[in-house]
Amino acid sequence: MALYRKLMAFVRKMYDWVLHWAETPYGGPALFALSFAESSFFPIPPDPLLIALAFGNRSKAFFFFLLCTVASVLGGILGYYIGFALYETVGLPIIQFYHAEALFDKLSTMFNENSFIAVVVAALTPIPYKVFTITAGVCKSDLVTFIFASILGRGLRFGIVSGLIYFFGDPIKEFIDKYFEKLAIAFAILLILGFVLIKYMF
Repeated sequence: MALYRKLMAFVRKMYDWVLHWAETPYGGPALFALSFAESSFFPIPPDPLLIALAFGNRSKAFFFFLLCTVASVLGGILGYYIGFALYETVGLPIIQFYHAEALFDKLSTMFNENSFIAVVVAALTPIPYKVFTITAGVCKSDLVTFIFASILGRGLRFGIVSGLIYFFGDPIKEFIDKYFEKLAIAFAILLILGFVLIKYMF
């Protein structure tokens, strides 16, 4: 129980730290950099910062959505290139860092069967997106299909978040503040379910 409380306290501090970027002039560039890096190698997803910035300036929620999506797709192209041309030197160490060797093997089969569905599923789930982008490059999936699927998947994911905040911002913020711990647990469950989906459905 003590460990759980410490973990929740740490997560809460990270949440508050992310929120403070909405009050600085560097929020937009930080969101772009984080979204780009997360698609190819970085472990932290851009969603918390997107939410923070959209809450901080709801009139620009769709601008932040566009910024996040474009950066994420560009970062995905970098991930694709890493898998396509730099797998042994760069891609494999990234896969090993996330202990995703088994996932990589399953994803290789997915991409060979239907790369479009694989990328859309990856873009919408909390599973590390960089594993998908690197695998797509290794499998030499069609680049145009990869980019289109990335735009669709990432656009839906970030667009839904930004749209909800734009239209229902205040009630959503109150809900997050009130049920933060339960939402953190729910996110962890979604992450686990995402891996289960990959393992048993594909």
